[in-house]
Amino acid sequence: MNAVRIAWRVTRLNFRSQLEYRTEFLLMVAIGAIWQVSVIVFATVLLTRFTGMGGWDSSDVLLIPATRMLAHGLFVLVLGRMHGIGRFIQEGQIDVYLLRPMPVHRQVQLQYFPTNAIGDLTVATGLMIGALSRSHLDWNAGRITYLTVCLIGGMLLEAALFTAVAAASLRFPTADYWSRWLEELLGTFGSYPLNVLPKAVGGFLTFGLPLAFVAYFPAAVLTGHGHDTGVPYWLAAASPVLGVLAYLAARLLWRWSLDHYTGVNG
Repeated sequence: MNAVRIAWRVTRLNFRSQLEYRTEFLLMVAIGAIWQVSVIVFATVLLTRFTGMGGWDSSDVLLIPATRMLAHGLFVLVLGRMHGIGRFIQEGQIDVYLLRPMPVHRQVQLQYFPTNAIGDLTVATGLMIGALSRSHLDWNAGRITYLTVCLIGGMLLEAALFTAVAAASLRFPTADYWSRWLEELLGTFGSYPLNVLPKAVGGFLTFGLPLAFVAYFPAAVLTGHGHDTGVPYWLAAASPVLGVLAYLAARLLWRWSLDHYTGVNG
């Protein structure tokens, strides 16, 4: 509980420091929203030009980018500082964190408040509201609970991927470039039903780099397409569990890499 109080206090101070420069604060919020403009364009074109995609109704397809964006916004807000940590490793700043009486991972997460996450979450919430309002499904307590759990699982899965890249950066500092590649893959393929892609690509995004578990499989289960995803139904439905397990594994990998960290120059 003492660690939680310290983290909350530091977060409040970081947020207040951001508010000291109101114009910059608003610009960062706007940048977070503008960064998602491609998804907004995709949703607009989908709803106005097409009746569906890959056997999915357009309202069902819309749930995929809405889920991905909301999970991504939560990741940026809560755990997103692991993204791009390679720059701190290359500059040797991570060595300073090792000297302080607080876990390095926690220090990384508390280094600043991600103002752009407000813009991300604003757009994502609006898209999710639009997706739910157009959906023909009965959004009872069970579906809402499952969607909420899937958002948390998607957030943890994305955090696991970037934490794994950060762990690799401790051994190979240039691995930070992988995070940019990963971000591009999430933005490019994370909003579509994977059955519209070649099978080799869909298989890679399922078993090689499990982006399908962030939004595609949860949306498929919720909309009744869970048996047509190319994987067993139970595996698609267990997407949130995979997110939790992947994050725990990534944290263990981070801890092991940190224990074997020898400095940016070896």
